[in-house]
Amino acid sequence: MGLLKRNPFGHIIFLKRWLIRAFGAATHRRYRGFNELQIEGSEIIRNLPDRNVLFISNHQTYFADVVAMFHVFNASLKGRENNIKNIGYLWNPKMNMYYVAAKETMEAGLLTRIMAYAGAISVERTWREKGVDVVDKKDVNPNDTESIKVALDDGWVITFPQGTTKAFKPVRKGTAHIIKEDRPIVVPIVIDGFRRSFDKKGLRMKKKGILQSFIIKEPLQIDYDNDTIDEIVEKVEYAIEQHPSFLKVIPEEILDEEEKLNSRRRYSYKENKS
Repeated sequence: MGLLKRNPFGHIIFLKRWLIRAFGAATHRRYRGFNELQIEGSEIIRNLPDRNVLFISNHQTYFADVVAMFHVFNASLKGRENNIKNIGYLWNPKMNMYYVAAKETMEAGLLTRIMAYAGAISVERTWREKGVDVVDKKDVNPNDTESIKVALDDGWVITFPQGTTKAFKPVRKGTAHIIKEDRPIVVPIVIDGFRRSFDKKGLRMKKKGILQSFIIKEPLQIDYDNDTIDEIVEKVEYAIEQHPSFLKVIPEEILDEEEKLNSRRRYSYKENKS
């Protein structure tokens, strides 16, 4: 009976565990070897409750971002201090961990369908279809928001509130509604370097020797009763360093095209902190 135990979405936990182990083993050197993952804030992960935690992050590739999170979260829970040394942390991974992904992306092929079994909450994007913005937005599917609520009730959920890998795009209000209604602990994460390391899908290595950064921040302070949706959206934008104020003009001649947006973000973040 234990081998057939299922999670709230009907996935067999035994099978999901082995998928996480397999994908983890196949991708580990992408973050420790070919490229290095510089982590900050692993102690924050260890101090979180087992459920009702929502991770919000900027987004640079379809899959490499979330795979890195599976590595970092499990390594942190196994006592690693800001590193993913010794892949043994994936032998007994956290099983109640999920990530929000576009349904069309997760149904694009056999590999993505297999990856979805490892924890995807597939949702229909209301503003974009087949890579193109739509003029007439579709209504939000209530089953999608209910699935996210079920996942939060069971464990941790990772979401990319901009809904795109393009930098400095607006945060979608749907994330703010989830935060206000379900009242999760909201943990911001800021990543960098993934766009230079991988192709857009995050499946193919594009360049070796890239330093990838992964910063875990303290949970957001949110007044669930009194904060408006717009106020929550603004807090999210600042937390994941995607608010328009982070865009600063610096000398273009010292930047190549791949580094412009990332360098602007790092520059403005340091200035805002000082």
